[in-house]
Amino acid sequence: LAAMRGRYRPGGAEKYIAYFQTFTNPYAPVEQLRRLYDEAVNFSPDIVGMSVGTRPDCLSGEVLDLLASYRSRCRVWLELGVQSLHAPTLERINRGHSLDELLDAVERASSRGLELVAHIILGLPGESPETMRATARRLASLPFGGLKIHLLLVLEGTGLAGMYRRGEVVLPSREEYAGWMAGFLELTRPEVSIQRLTADGYRDIFIAPDWARGKLAVLNAIDGELKRRDSWQGKYVTMKTASSL
Repeated sequence: LAAMRGRYRPGGAEKYIAYFQTFTNPYAPVEQLRRLYDEAVNFSPDIVGMSVGTRPDCLSGEVLDLLASYRSRCRVWLELGVQSLHAPTLERINRGHSLDELLDAVERASSRGLELVAHIILGLPGESPETMRATARRLASLPFGGLKIHLLLVLEGTGLAGMYRRGEVVLPSREEYAGWMAGFLELTRPEVSIQRLTADGYRDIFIAPDWARGKLAVLNAIDGELKRRDSWQGKYVTMKTASSL
């Protein structure tokens, strides 16, 4: 925590969130999770929130009850790897869970008062711009308070890497991605917290697209596209936006 204070306080940060992000964090016995979460939350009075990332099919009632029990001590964000709200896409990318399992997890988590963040990937194989906009419309009907949008990255050691090398996957240009992002944001409720607009990690196994290495340039392209359209988050959100796919 001392290192974090030294790094972020010059920029105005005073409080911190305990982040359990990478991989499937609730995939352990409940008592082991309790010890880890207690250690994080009790580490300092400056820890005012806890964010836990996982898959929709790894959320038992016991785990959800445990996470909800921390709401009296701090804000609790549950980050779900949604990726797409199209059943054929989830099957195509071998996601390992169904759309029904995803929607069930969202309902069970929100009923316990947990704050939900959706992770979405734009550019998944087989999805058109309209498919992605349809995901945005459906997402607007679900109780997500936060959104992290990722660019599809080709990483070494994945099935996608083989597809890319065989020419079976065509990646967008930076300008195309900016257009997809603007279209997605236009259909996102204005009160939703946008916590990520691109992805640039995994540099040791990164293959493509090369332009994604420049995160600031990607963010500038998205900003420029919104300005070109005279657009903003929630511009086209209406009562009909949340209709089913």
